[in-house]
Amino acid sequence: MADTEIKKKESDQPERVERTRAGRIYNPDVDIIEKKDNIVVVADMAGVDESSVDITLEKNVLTIYGKVNPDLPGKMRLAYAEYGVGDYQRVFTISGEIDREKIEARVKDGVLKVILPKSEAMKTRKIEVRSGD
Repeated sequence: MADTEIKKKESDQPERVERTRAGRIYNPDVDIIEKKDNIVVVADMAGVDESSVDITLEKNVLTIYGKVNPDLPGKMRLAYAEYGVGDYQRVFTISGEIDREKIEARVKDGVLKVILPKSEAMKTRKIEVRSGD
């Protein structure tokens, strides 16, 4: 039986970015699904909920950031951990085909779904072919 190892990928920090919060930043794994009317980005961000996710769109750059608070129940103390705890950040450059005013996001059970609707001009449409000269 082969061992399957899943590791979080630590985010590369651009040198000119200064963080106000100490700790690790991970790149969440994402799936990007293109549908007829939109593009859906699904990101695994364990430990985040709707109050700890921040999504910004500045010019053509979409940034998702998830803040994770490593809370332990009651008076428990972590003795050993194999799973790294840290925040998540991922940056995407989006094209002009996205209707920026209609971008939506939802998070459930640590899975963030960002829906990027295509603008009307970029949607696939059927061209009617008629007989004639």
